[in-house]
Amino acid sequence: MKDAFGPQSLLILGGTSEIGLATARRLIARRTRTVWLAGRPSPALAAAADSLRALGADVRTVPFDALDTESHEERLGKIFTEGPVDMVLLAFGILGDQAHDESDPVAAVRVAQTNYTGAVSAGLVCAGALQAQGHGSLVVLSSVAGERARRADFIYGSSKAGLDTFAQGLGDALYGTGVRVMVVRPGSVRSRAAAGRAGTRLTTTPEAVATAIELGMRRRSETVWVPGALRMVTAAVRHLPRPLFRLLPV
Repeated sequence: MKDAFGPQSLLILGGTSEIGLATARRLIARRTRTVWLAGRPSPALAAAADSLRALGADVRTVPFDALDTESHEERLGKIFTEGPVDMVLLAFGILGDQAHDESDPVAAVRVAQTNYTGAVSAGLVCAGALQAQGHGSLVVLSSVAGERARRADFIYGSSKAGLDTFAQGLGDALYGTGVRVMVVRPGSVRSRAAAGRAGTRLTTTPEAVATAIELGMRRRSETVWVPGALRMVTAAVRHLPRPLFRLLPV
């Protein structure tokens, strides 16, 4: 039986993702030996691969563009022909710029297509491949921003809401097949992508999210909140009447 917690092989969709790389480092320290980094070819992707090789892993890079959905089946499917993949981490996404994107529909659509459409395509391709091999886990990075539309980031939040619902449904569809889906909902993450944005006491880090992913895999969780206190906070916020919610500084 394959060990879902300690995967021997890992595919990261979004090969330069800080959360993805932090997760890879933790898993390489356990038992992961083969890592595929899927992303746009760039010096950053090459450097990420080198950093993981230095830890002793066999690391391979794969050209991948979330927006080029017509290429997903061929490029991602090829990975699974080279050997079994125990865990897929869907870690790509863009924050966008809410103030700018509201007046630029093309930019807003790019956020939606990257975070939702691209993820649906890549998620289904990988889920099908995992099911064909008979085992494996798909870990999907969602966001607490998808729990309720906020004035500050409703374009990004709506894309994550769609992704979250998709991932939950996919997990139900795969139940009993040997493949499981785990949805991860971090709060604001202190990373390069979020540089310059104000943090809160519920802000987290890529390393903390990676730790939560590992623990969630151990526990065979279906949903993981990072930090854990967000579960109760969002449960309360979700049921606030809209007139009250509008008054919150969020």
